[in-house]
Amino acid sequence: MSTPKALQLPSGVRRLTIETSRGKFAALEALPPSGVRERQPALLVPGYTGSKEDFLLILQALAAAGRQVVAIDMRGQFETPGVDDVAAYQLGALAADVALVADWLSEGHDSAAGAAGGGGGRGVHLLGHSLGGLVTREVLLAQATRISSLTLMSSGPGALSGPRARILQELLAELDGSGPGGPGPDGLDSDGLDADPRSPERLAAEIERIWRTRMQPEAVAGGVPEPIIDFLGTRLLSSSPTGLVAMAETLLTCPDRTRALARLDAVPLMVLYGENDDAWDPAAQEDMAARLRAQRICIPAAAHSPAVEAPETTASTLTSFWNATECRRARPSPTG
Repeated sequence: MSTPKALQLPSGVRRLTIETSRGKFAALEALPPSGVRERQPALLVPGYTGSKEDFLLILQALAAAGRQVVAIDMRGQFETPGVDDVAAYQLGALAADVALVADWLSEGHDSAAGAAGGGGGRGVHLLGHSLGGLVTREVLLAQATRISSLTLMSSGPGALSGPRARILQELLAELDGSGPGGPGPDGLDSDGLDADPRSPERLAAEIERIWRTRMQPEAVAGGVPEPIIDFLGTRLLSSSPTGLVAMAETLLTCPDRTRALARLDAVPLMVLYGENDDAWDPAAQEDMAARLRAQRICIPAAAHSPAVEAPETTASTLTSFWNATECRRARPSPTG
């Protein structure tokens, strides 16, 4: 796919495909300008209907601190292939995918070298945005890879609790009620599509209809630039319909895993969110941070996507947290 002009990659950011035993994952990578990776790498995981491009505005700034930074599309998101099996989009399965990408990164691979380039099995700083936060905490709970820190960005303790929960509920109800008529003798509806509302072709048709008749006009009315609208539409319609439904259901039903994560006490944690977040109430994220004994950062004037709405503050906050984490680990234990 050609990237719309508004989303052209900055200098120093490149596309790559990461191959693992669980499949291939589309990614964006930024390397330090000097080429020397002095610090531990970072892996950024997007949220629902999101993609690696959600981190475009912070990749260079994060890499400038001396680390390799990789953002991915999860399975079924945008340019990473999906499957029609609902099980592939459950939190445990998505976490297993992310763990293998983190393994690839910790081994020191990069797109320039094409092979191990000096990482030496170091830990990885893991960040999950929104749904990505629910996935990345499962990676840590499973202790499936070497993690140096975990940042939960605009991600809550359990099921979605803000205004976006109602939007998702309405979307799922609309998809389940799709179709102008019941199935005919051949199992197809009057449009010639599989009458099962959860069939991939039916879901794809309905998601495209919702985009064309509601989401796209709303974006135009809201003054969103045309190239951005073009990208958002392409991204949505390129994503797995089965994955979009399964991930939405996860967001609405996910249990609170804060207690289990707090008991683990394995790595430094940070909870980062915008003061105007409308997915999880900021107060709920503040409470989660306290329960986790995590560093808490509220980004002024940002909403649900701090990496887009306040990139400089978000990048500097992450860099400070990651650098401090590495310094603490490098500091020798007191003796005597």
